[in-house]
Amino acid sequence: MTLHPTFDIETAERGIEAAFPAEEFAERQARARAAIAESGHEALIVIGPETIYWLTGRQTAGYFAFQALVLPAVGEPVLLVRQLELFGTLANTFLPDIVTYQDADNPAEALVSLLERRGIAHPAIELSGWFLSPKLAGEIAERLGVAALADGSQILPPLRMIKSPAELEAIRHAARYAQAGMIAGIEACALGADENAIAADMLQAATRAGSEVMAMEPLVSSGPRSGLPHMTWRRRVLQAGDPIFLELAGSHARYHAALMRTVWMGSAPDEAQRMMDCSLRALDAAIAKIRPGATCAHIHDTAQAVIDAAGYTAAFRKRIGYSMGVAFAPDWGEGAILSLFSNVTRIIEPGMVFHLPATLRSYGHWTVGASETVIVTETGAEPLSTLPRHLTIR
Repeated sequence: MTLHPTFDIETAERGIEAAFPAEEFAERQARARAAIAESGHEALIVIGPETIYWLTGRQTAGYFAFQALVLPAVGEPVLLVRQLELFGTLANTFLPDIVTYQDADNPAEALVSLLERRGIAHPAIELSGWFLSPKLAGEIAERLGVAALADGSQILPPLRMIKSPAELEAIRHAARYAQAGMIAGIEACALGADENAIAADMLQAATRAGSEVMAMEPLVSSGPRSGLPHMTWRRRVLQAGDPIFLELAGSHARYHAALMRTVWMGSAPDEAQRMMDCSLRALDAAIAKIRPGATCAHIHDTAQAVIDAAGYTAAFRKRIGYSMGVAFAPDWGEGAILSLFSNVTRIIEPGMVFHLPATLRSYGHWTVGASETVIVTETGAEPLSTLPRHLTIR
C-alpha cells in the first residue's frame, strides 16, 4: 500500500504542479507541528481539503474521495489518498511519503493500518468540516479501539487566519479576477437579457482574466428572486424595474477573493435606495474600524449600529464579514474558522483577510448592498477592489 520511491516518474514529476515553493509548505508544516505538540497530541489527522492543501499543496477535483494527512508532532507527514489520485498528488506536492488505497478498500481500515505502521496510537482528528461522516468517524474509532476520537479541529485554523506574503499575493490576483467578472456582469444587465447570460459573462470574464475553478458558483438573481439569500441563475429574463443581485469570487491557487454589487433596471424605489445608502454606510463604517488590535465583534457591532439606527435591523440578521483564503467547494470563504460577528473576541492582526458583504433585504422583493474583500495591514484595511459601490442604474 505504501508508495516507495522506485518510479522514475516520481523524481521527474514531484512538485511540478505545486502552487507554492517547497519552503512555503515546510514553514507551514513546522508551525503546525508546534501547534500539535502544544495541544498535547502525538499527531493530528487532517481531513479537510482546505487544510490538507494549506499544508501540502494537494489539490484535485477528486477530493470527494476520502483522504487524510497524518501529521505527527515530531516527524514528517504522510498522506493517504485514493490510488487514482497518486500521480496528481506527486505533481502538486513535495511529500516524500504517500500511501494509497484501492477503490475496493475500506478507507477506515487503510487509515488505521497506516497509523499502526507509524506507531501512532492516540491521534487527534479533525471531526468538524464537510468530509468526515459520523459513520466513518465511528468506524475509525472502533478500529483504533477507543470510545471516541479526540477532536483536533481547532488546532490548525488559527494558523490559517494570518496569511503569508505569498498567500496575500494569490488573494490579490483573485480579487482582480473577481472585479473583471463583476464588471462583465454589470454590463450584461440589459432588458431582455436573462440571468444565465449574466452568469455566463461573469464566469467568462473572470476565467479569461485568470481565475481558476471557484469554490462556489456566482450568485445571480433578479426581480423578486433577488430578495432571497444565495440564489443562483435560473433563466429569468430581466424586466423594467428589476433589481439584480450579483456576487462572485475569483480564485488563484485556490485562494479566493469575493465581490458583490447591486444593479437596478431603471429607477429604484425610494425605500430600496435608502436601504442601499444604509448598507454602504455600514460597509464604510466596518472597513474604517478594521485595524490590528480591534476585535472581530467590534467591527460587526459598528456596522450593526449603523443598520439599527436606520431601522433596518430585521433586514440584516447576519455577520458583517468572514475570513477569506483557501477554499474548496461548497464554500468560497473561511467563515467556519473566523467571523466578524457579535461576541467573537479574536483580535484582528495584520495579514488577515476578510470579505464584508453589507446587504439589506426586503425578503421576496430585493436585496441591496455591496461588498469588499480587504487585507488587514499594519494601519487598517486595504480594499482589493476599485469598482464603485453605488447602486448601478441600467
